[in-house]
Amino acid sequence: MKSIQLSLIGVLLAVGFVLHAVIPGILGAMKIDMLLTMMFLAIILFPDNKSVGVTALTTGVISALTTSFPGGQFANLIDKPITAFIIFALYMSFKKFHGNVILAATLAAVGTLISGAIFLSAAAILTNLPAPFIALFLTVVVPTAVVNTIAMTVLFPIMQTITKRSNLKYQIQ
Repeated sequence: MKSIQLSLIGVLLAVGFVLHAVIPGILGAMKIDMLLTMMFLAIILFPDNKSVGVTALTTGVISALTTSFPGGQFANLIDKPITAFIIFALYMSFKKFHGNVILAATLAAVGTLISGAIFLSAAAILTNLPAPFIALFLTVVVPTAVVNTIAMTVLFPIMQTITKRSNLKYQIQ
């Protein structure tokens, strides 16, 4: 892994960190997780096991540090790596559509729903949920999926332009 890769992943996750830290918790103190969008962008930009692993673990730690959800620290550490490698596998299985904003937006939507389900399941096993699972899923996870899909639709073309103008090993094509 090159330093330019780590740097760009770091910048993406730093932006996600700020967003995750300033967004207030909603129902049951669960937050809209914009950090997921940045994790998905990093996975699309650097689709290899090592980069995805570093991104997943870093995202899990950042989410754990900034969560306001009861028991969210451990749930984030479980959720982010699993979600990252599921999205990585899905992304790699659709090589024909790499560079397509629709694929990126779909991965953001699906990934957010997967992440939310894993997060809530882990939190339910580790602690008591502050509200029913379905209520948290419908009032926080589903709107977060919509927000992340819109964000990916805006950010993905910007990242394509940046990678085309640079000498990155992996370019969004």
